[in-house]
Amino acid sequence: MEDLTQPTKDKKLKFSWGMFLVTIGIVYGDIGTSPMYVMKSIVEGNGGIANVDSDFIIGSLSLVIWTITLLTTIKHVLIAMRADNHGEGGIFALYSLVKGCGKWLIIPTMIGGCTMLADGVLTPAVTVTTAVEGLRSIPFMDKALGEGQLVVIVITMLIVSALFLIQRSGTSRIGKLFGPVMLIWFLFLGITGLMFSIGDLSILRAFNPVYAVKVIFSPANKAGIMILGSVFLCTTGAEALYTDMGHVGKDNIFISWPFVKICLILNYMGQCSWIIRNQNNAELAAIADLNPFYVMLPPALRPVAIVLSALAAIIASQALISGSYTLVHEAASLDLMPHLNVRYPSDTKGQIYIPVVNNLLWAMCILVILYFRSGSRMENAYGLAITISMLMMTIMFTVYIGVLHGKKAAAALFAVVFFAIESVFFASSLGKFAVGGYIAIIISAIILYIMISWYRGTQIERMQGVKLRLLDYVGAIRNLQNDTDVPYCANNLVYLSKGEDFEEIDRDILYSILDKEPKRADAYWFISVNSTDSPFQKEYEVNTLGTDFIYRVNLNLGFKVRQSVNIYLRQIVNDLMKSGELPPQRKEYSIYGPSAVGSFKFCMIRKMMPLEGELSSFDNLIIHTKYIIRRMAGSPARWFGLETSRVIYEYVPLFLPRRGQTERLERVYRNTQK
Repeated sequence: MEDLTQPTKDKKLKFSWGMFLVTIGIVYGDIGTSPMYVMKSIVEGNGGIANVDSDFIIGSLSLVIWTITLLTTIKHVLIAMRADNHGEGGIFALYSLVKGCGKWLIIPTMIGGCTMLADGVLTPAVTVTTAVEGLRSIPFMDKALGEGQLVVIVITMLIVSALFLIQRSGTSRIGKLFGPVMLIWFLFLGITGLMFSIGDLSILRAFNPVYAVKVIFSPANKAGIMILGSVFLCTTGAEALYTDMGHVGKDNIFISWPFVKICLILNYMGQCSWIIRNQNNAELAAIADLNPFYVMLPPALRPVAIVLSALAAIIASQALISGSYTLVHEAASLDLMPHLNVRYPSDTKGQIYIPVVNNLLWAMCILVILYFRSGSRMENAYGLAITISMLMMTIMFTVYIGVLHGKKAAAALFAVVFFAIESVFFASSLGKFAVGGYIAIIISAIILYIMISWYRGTQIERMQGVKLRLLDYVGAIRNLQNDTDVPYCANNLVYLSKGEDFEEIDRDILYSILDKEPKRADAYWFISVNSTDSPFQKEYEVNTLGTDFIYRVNLNLGFKVRQSVNIYLRQIVNDLMKSGELPPQRKEYSIYGPSAVGSFKFCMIRKMMPLEGELSSFDNLIIHTKYIIRRMAGSPARWFGLETSRVIYEYVPLFLPRRGQTERLERVYRNTQK
């Protein structure tokens, strides 16, 4: 049983070598697989290896180095991680911090959240497909795969399907292997990159940002500013550093990131040195979909690279899938998504599994693989959604710095610098819209519409709700409780309410108790479950209104805490019995023997839309959409931990006719005399 009365401490994970290894394994999967396709995309976008020269490659490498430095190191490591919410990071944790600064902040929160979820669909498709395509760098495997992409697609779908299938049983065991595997992966990246960089000191010119600016406007750059769409792929996954802060602690990210960054840059340097040495190689120029990451390696090392890249792709995909569960779970706590069935497949803290989300992600991922059929085509969809997400995060960080901390000059500087950089990347990524980027936008738009419908629908329900003063009905409830002619309902009748005001209650609840089949009970519980800014807070407040049969409870739970109302309520009941605020309830029949705690019955009231309402056409569409989503999402009892409890549902119309507004019938008299 969880003790709600214990104070919650901020979650602080200090540096240790064990946590360093965990951080390597779960934080850097996405950004760690970028060397498999960044330089490939840049070279392909310029017409292939035969159409590049050393100045173009040096400039492209400079763009990659400074993109990682500005967007990952400075923005996400040095600045973003200062905006922690009791040790937690991520867009919804950030929203919990800044939401008091303006209602409009819900807009960038929803847009950023939906684009991150879209990334959860695209990452497994891109990384696994690219890893499997690496088999073509081995001649006999290339022959075995045959012409076309059929075998590659089948292998990719089998790997992705297996990855989603194992989610239901938890990944804590295989998760222990993530750290060592990713450590080997990054060492492999760094060492192989260093092998090809040694002896070519000219490659060090790329650390001069002047070359990055020059290449954008160079005539050798046939893609123009659109080259940034490919360059941006090197920093996808940077948002994971901030999002996963709560899992590993900021100290572990601060210390592990330099190692990761060095390994990444060394590998990019090695690829670029190899491309410069082979730019006039006609044999290489004839290879379709040439991938420098694999082809530069000696034949004996390529199988190792393929195995490691496949494992890294799986780990990166696993991190995005798990992150998607967390995003949806947190969004539901903030009334941005429906309450879904959440499972806890292992003892690992914070690991959750949401079947509906898992199945939808798998289906969309398979559709993306079947639609694009190659890694290079998928790269066109990849990145666009993340540029939007980064822009939204920049807006929220600006508010955090300027409004919450009052550092307006620093906020202005932050906004100008990063809006300028990310807007350019966004504009260049828009060039991919017509060749696949629209898929990312479509996925994001669908998720955004779900968020808008749920959020706006909840607002409409609250606006239509009528609050009554609970004290005015204490006498009526007491009379009902003492009326033995009314059938007995339960010892404890529990309603899930909304709002934190102890003196007010929703009219529909009182209507359910007194009017709609009166319900007699020993104790009436009105529980409000309130999501708090502190991620792991577990507290409650009780007001008895001077009675020993009415209990108005505020259950204050952090946005990462499972809302197990059944478990928490039993603790509250025992606490109140010990304090004498709740009379003992005799329960005679039980396999455990007589008990002082009686039976419980939970009543859940659901709104329904009548045929005729008082809404605009848009709000009418929104509320109908919300109720369709609600039916598809399943029972809310599971969200509140009531799946094994006695639950009754009562439906009430969203609109109740006001007195005097109901149309009256006119009686007519028929003359029946002949």
